[in-house]
Amino acid sequence: MLRVLAISLLMTIHPGHVTMTSIDYVQGTDSLKVSCRMYFEDFLHDLQTIDDDRNLRTIFSRQPFPADLINQYFNSKVFISINDKLLIGKLLTSNLIDEEIILNLIYRIDKKPKSITVRNMILTSWHSDQTNLMIIRINNFEKGIKLTPDHNEETFKVK
Repeated sequence: MLRVLAISLLMTIHPGHVTMTSIDYVQGTDSLKVSCRMYFEDFLHDLQTIDDDRNLRTIFSRQPFPADLINQYFNSKVFISINDKLLIGKLLTSNLIDEEIILNLIYRIDKKPKSITVRNMILTSWHSDQTNLMIIRINNFEKGIKLTPDHNEETFKVK
């Protein structure tokens, strides 16, 4: 819990390019809940890598935001594999608070997690100093990691 607070504090005071993503296994279900927080302007900028034909500022000026576009974006930037099987996320909610967008997604899994591989490519093609902080919580396993353009993937055995 202290790690979560420290990372959240770092995000608010760090002037660079930082995103925060948490992955939580929902006990008693077949689901992972994933929450991602980033600056909205950075999000719009990065979103153009998958959709540069539309006026994204106009599209995102009204809520709810287009779920299909957010699903496409997130699933092309954040890769989560459980037991070597790539999962696909589905948007639950998106909220714009101050200058940050918070995306909440659900991922369905078909087996009890024994290993997890995460790859985070959010904003890595735009900023050489990009930091994508992630917290993974599965059962008694909890790990905080820092992913960058040069080191964007990690695999863990879950106990």
